[in-house]
Amino acid sequence: MKPLALIALCAALAAQTPQKPLDRQTDDSLPSIKVDVNVVSILASVRDKKGALIPSLTKDDFTVFEDGKKQTIKYFTRETDLALTMGLLVDVSASQRNLIGIEQSAANQFFGQVLRKKDLAFLMEFGEEAELLQDYTSSPRLLYEGLRQLRISSGVSGPMPGPVPTIGSPRGTVLYDAVYLAANEKLKGEVGRKMIVVITDGVDQGSRVSISEAIEAAQKADAVIYSIDYYDPSAYGGFGFGGGGGEGALRKMSDETGGRVYKVDRRHTLDQVFKELQDEMRSQYMIGYTPDNDARDGSYRKIDIKLAGKEYKAQARKGYYAIKQ
Repeated sequence: MKPLALIALCAALAAQTPQKPLDRQTDDSLPSIKVDVNVVSILASVRDKKGALIPSLTKDDFTVFEDGKKQTIKYFTRETDLALTMGLLVDVSASQRNLIGIEQSAANQFFGQVLRKKDLAFLMEFGEEAELLQDYTSSPRLLYEGLRQLRISSGVSGPMPGPVPTIGSPRGTVLYDAVYLAANEKLKGEVGRKMIVVITDGVDQGSRVSISEAIEAAQKADAVIYSIDYYDPSAYGGFGFGGGGGEGALRKMSDETGGRVYKVDRRHTLDQVFKELQDEMRSQYMIGYTPDNDARDGSYRKIDIKLAGKEYKAQARKGYYAIKQ
């Protein structure tokens, strides 16, 4: 993994050691997920053919395969039993200029409705650089104060600046760097449900890491990426820059980690998207198993989940790295 040179953010991360509540609760039925390095944990959502969430399945409804071999499920719980650790990443490049106010309001409402005392969240913005605006907290008030700090980041200059910050320059919108840092520097050492929610048009300009490296970091952190595809057509001269320009990249990051892409448009507002995301978070399952292949050789192992009901489909990460911890 090549090193990142985001000095400002790295310094902020080093200086702001998370102050976690001493009484943060976790599910007593899952003690080994915190201490047994050979337990693979999977966060899964299940939908029917019409896309409706199915929240009432049991352990017997799931069969897990690793590299094609059936595994024995050791732990199974509903999301309500597990603490949530989440990072919200907001695109503040010039193309998002007209959307920031809406994002602040919707995200504030989302935090207020989702976070419980045992949950933690942090807030990061990314444009030319990625910056941590609020470290881990369970306080919606502090997160709102962080949201109020969102500022457009644009290095575009010249008489006819383009819609994408620093297009044609080395850096502009460091989406992949932000995802990498959120996963590797913030979520990697956490336990329970871990999520990255990113609001962006999906366009990356100038990240030092690739999309594959960002996805790998999320997979190694056991973090699920939920992408909110939100773009302003007027920022691209009315052409939409290919419908936002980065929907394919967002889908790749979300699909590989077990998340989902939510698209904002005139018929589907950001408030509605956050409501749907909240519903999904309340309808998840955590599955844990000890792999038959216990070698911690750093290799990538494919995961496949089958359900007893053929009308159902599981949404979960597609694999993990068997790294020694």
